[in-house]
Amino acid sequence: MTCGCGSGQTLIGGHALKQRRHAAGKVQYRVQDGLARFPHPSPLPEGEGVHVHEHSHDSIDFGTGPAGAHAPGMSQARMVKIERDILSKNDSYALENRTYLSEHGIFALNLVSSPGSGKTTLLVKSINALNGSLPLVVIEGDQQTDNDAARIRATGAPALQINTGKGCHLDAYMVGQAMQQLKLQDNSLLLIENVGNLVCPASFDLGEAHKVAILSVTEGEDKPLKYPDMFRASDLMLLNKCDLLPYLTFDANLAIENARRVNPNIQVIRISATSGEGMEEWLEWIKAGCRKAARTRNEPNP
Repeated sequence: MTCGCGSGQTLIGGHALKQRRHAAGKVQYRVQDGLARFPHPSPLPEGEGVHVHEHSHDSIDFGTGPAGAHAPGMSQARMVKIERDILSKNDSYALENRTYLSEHGIFALNLVSSPGSGKTTLLVKSINALNGSLPLVVIEGDQQTDNDAARIRATGAPALQINTGKGCHLDAYMVGQAMQQLKLQDNSLLLIENVGNLVCPASFDLGEAHKVAILSVTEGEDKPLKYPDMFRASDLMLLNKCDLLPYLTFDANLAIENARRVNPNIQVIRISATSGEGMEEWLEWIKAGCRKAARTRNEPNP
């Protein structure tokens, strides 16, 4: 175990812990059996095979170490190797997707958010507002059902549902298979609605031009700080459901400030699919991306 008192964190490696919290707010930790049982029901005696350490803070950080995560019974080195192998294979599929999209002038966006942020409603409103001005298709990602794809198809736009089962994100291979099935047109728009999750999709490149993070005002202003990888990986944040701001205590400026603390270069559009606020700016951002993708495709190779 490595104690992180100097940084205000408890760094844990090698074993899971048992914990007992005292009335004074201190925590005792005991390494035993590789199992975690919280809280410990009785005082923890010092003795052979037992490590007792008091801390004056109230958090345990399992995100430290080379892997940035913890898995019971698995070393950090093993976790790092598995992650590198998975992401390396995914990146090779993503490169294939990106090459195809670039060669055909297709502008692809990967829309990411937590569940309930309003991604699908915003997509439906965006498709209706584009009103057939450019060819587009949608890939929908969910663990189960094709409810969202059905909502998209009701607009007249082609949509293909990917069900990930227990998987918590889309990967580049899934998207590549969907692209083949959809038979994308040249100089078109591909909208990918990822599984609702602010963690795993941040690590998986799909071959898209941009990740677009959607944060609704019904969530917390600190979401970018809690889930920094997602907002660091995104080029644009849509602050959604802004029509509800008069009825909430949500601080929009603070949310934007937090996003830029994580990613100083992130663009932000305040938007509402209900009132129409920000829709014109969002749609023009999409159209500009489509024009650039088509122009790049038509430029001769050096």
